[in-house]
Amino acid sequence: MNPPPRLRHLLLRYGLPLVLVVLAALLRIWPLRHEGTDLAWATFYPAVVVAAIYGGLTAGLLATALSCVTVLFCWPLLVAQPFITGSTDYLRLVVFVVVGTIVSKMTEATRRARAESIKSTQALAESEHFLKTIANSLPGLIAYWDKDLRCRFANHSFLDWFGKAPEAMIGTSIQELMGKRLFSLNEPYIRGALKGEMQQFERTLTKVDGSIAHTLANYVPDIKANGEVAGFFVLVSEVTLLKEAEAKLQLAASVFHNTVEGILVTDADLVILSVNPAFTHITGYGAEEAIGKTPRMLKSKHHDQAFYAAMWRDIDATGHWQGEIWNRRKDGEVYLEWLTITKIHGSMGEPIQYVSVFNDITKSRYNDERIKHLAFHDALTDLPNRSLLMDRLDHQIAKAEREGSRLAVMFLDLDRFKGVNDTLGHEVGDDLLRMVSQKLLAQVRQSDTVSRLGGDEFVILLDNPANEDEVAHVAGRVLTVIQEPMEFRGKAAQIGTSIGIAMFPRDGSTPDELIERADAAMYAAKDGGRNTYRFFQQATGSA
Repeated sequence: MNPPPRLRHLLLRYGLPLVLVVLAALLRIWPLRHEGTDLAWATFYPAVVVAAIYGGLTAGLLATALSCVTVLFCWPLLVAQPFITGSTDYLRLVVFVVVGTIVSKMTEATRRARAESIKSTQALAESEHFLKTIANSLPGLIAYWDKDLRCRFANHSFLDWFGKAPEAMIGTSIQELMGKRLFSLNEPYIRGALKGEMQQFERTLTKVDGSIAHTLANYVPDIKANGEVAGFFVLVSEVTLLKEAEAKLQLAASVFHNTVEGILVTDADLVILSVNPAFTHITGYGAEEAIGKTPRMLKSKHHDQAFYAAMWRDIDATGHWQGEIWNRRKDGEVYLEWLTITKIHGSMGEPIQYVSVFNDITKSRYNDERIKHLAFHDALTDLPNRSLLMDRLDHQIAKAEREGSRLAVMFLDLDRFKGVNDTLGHEVGDDLLRMVSQKLLAQVRQSDTVSRLGGDEFVILLDNPANEDEVAHVAGRVLTVIQEPMEFRGKAAQIGTSIGIAMFPRDGSTPDELIERADAAMYAAKDGGRNTYRFFQQATGSA
């Protein structure tokens, strides 16, 4: 069982000198009692040396003192022959004290130096181990190359990257490790590091497993106190994920700046943080005018507060909203946009940004409305076509049946129109048809309908005329304005028209019946000499 450290220390410092001096005295008294006085101190010198070596300075000095006490005071009590007999013995005593003191101090100095050396060696080893542990724990590649370009240290990441064991890596030349092509690429940086210059560069490398990696390399010169470069440290960080993220960010930035959709980003308080060029193109506001403001700058006042409240309820509940909204450009023009608003959440789930993406759909909406309009209107005159006429006629018949009112259907066919087309050309013919349309519209009320069926045929639907006399009066006005001379492109033209009239409910109860009988009446008017009108007589079945 080992004694406690403190007790062991006390035993070496105080107990060991006492034991050694006693042994030295016993040796002098018994085995060496017949030796001459020249060896009188022979057993005490080793006692001092051993005490100093194992117990330190205090033990060595204590052994010296105890030896003197033994010789001066205890010796006469133990041995008949005195130890000190003359001045020579006192001189030897003094020499012993001096030598013992010197030996103790020298031994202590040596002991301390050795202890310091051991401590320094241990500290250096611990420091080296600590630094290696740190280096091996780092994800980056770390290595050291001396000025002869041979590896002196490589951490685990470096070894794993090149697929080498430590014993295979240490001492390897950098040319051998990199290969001819990579070394030639890196050589300028290596030479720069050996000149004492810090080097940093990017490199794309192929790993042992064949995968491609992007790296950021730093060559840090190891400059000694005298200015000599002993080698350089290699610090390499794999930045593949950063490069991929950078590429994604660049792509996102490219999309942000080049997309035709306007993009607006705000913070949680709806203060605009960023806008893209398309935002400026659509709204007229530059980035410097929009950033720091709120989207209220675009408000058109076409929507009430309830609209915006419902929109924000959806955003709060689902995280996004999309729909049509009217906004106002910088120049004051109101436009229709298709808007999508998305809420961006932070790490704690709180809203941190809102992203709005929008398209100007004013023109497409106009085009849609125009397409719908063309589907039910004549392309040349913009009058309702047959489809819209039949729809309105059906609607008016239902209304007349409910209210007990009348309807009049007037079927017009232009006289001498073919001659205008043949002599003056189709362009003049088209102009004439447009002019006839305007003249017909001027002769009816807003509640009436003027329709072009095609060619030179038109239909007028009169809503609830008072009687046949009113219908005849309208027909007479139409005949008058149509036969007035007209001039187109410096060329004169004059036509007439023949009109057939069918009355609801007398002459028919469906749109097809009324159109058919008005058409028949129109042919009767042509047979009657043209440029006149005729009513369909249901009772007789003739016009």
